[in-house]
Amino acid sequence: MTGCTSTKSDSDGDKGASGIKLVSSGKIKTCTHLPYPPFQSKKDGKIVGFDVDLVDLVAKELGVEQEIVNTPFEGIETGQDFNIRKCDLAAAGMTITDERDKVMDFSDPYFNATQALITKKGQPYKTFEDLKGKKLGYQKATTGGIYAKKESKGLDMELVEYEDVGLLLTAVKAGKVDAGINDNGVLFEYIKDNPDTEVTAEFDTGEKYGIGFRTGNDSLRKKVNAVLKDARSDGSYDKIYKKWFGTTPQS
Repeated sequence: MTGCTSTKSDSDGDKGASGIKLVSSGKIKTCTHLPYPPFQSKKDGKIVGFDVDLVDLVAKELGVEQEIVNTPFEGIETGQDFNIRKCDLAAAGMTITDERDKVMDFSDPYFNATQALITKKGQPYKTFEDLKGKKLGYQKATTGGIYAKKESKGLDMELVEYEDVGLLLTAVKAGKVDAGINDNGVLFEYIKDNPDTEVTAEFDTGEKYGIGFRTGNDSLRKKVNAVLKDARSDGSYDKIYKKWFGTTPQS
């Protein structure tokens, strides 16, 4: 694997009782970018979500606590946060892509996702063609942004970039943009509490989320894969999925 990876070896960091080396003693540090409900968001002063619960399974297996580091998504997806040892892994509703795979390693896929379109209730925007001459918002450094740029070519559409999904959704709700594009899971979660908005379309992009690691951190990656496999076998994954999505995952 090539890319902007650190030259430090897997022997750096703290080696706990599990034999897996962590950035800090007694904890596994998770990089994420808030808010991104239901995968990770702050509630009553605590960061909770689907990704949080999955990494808690890993922390339990390692006998450590999870510490969540809120950081700009760009630092995660470029691999820079791993290079400076900001975290041990990244769980941020992150799609596995070829470009990201050049600068980090990924766990086995743990969630199927696709892109979706959100608008204010009653708006007639269901395709990119419907948005000719309109404004479409997207989140910086995301696959939604990449997809929007590709599909909007030649459509005389204004694309508006936002630093995080919270700002994007606020812009849609306030009418600053005519529609927004992001992963379907987070958009369906948003409309539950914002009935004046709706998801008008989903685009079959075939995306899969993975947990990210510093390139070459095979010991932790393999442990996470083992925990994910066990969680699917013993029902823990389905239980966590239903907690956050209200249904069991589609096979």
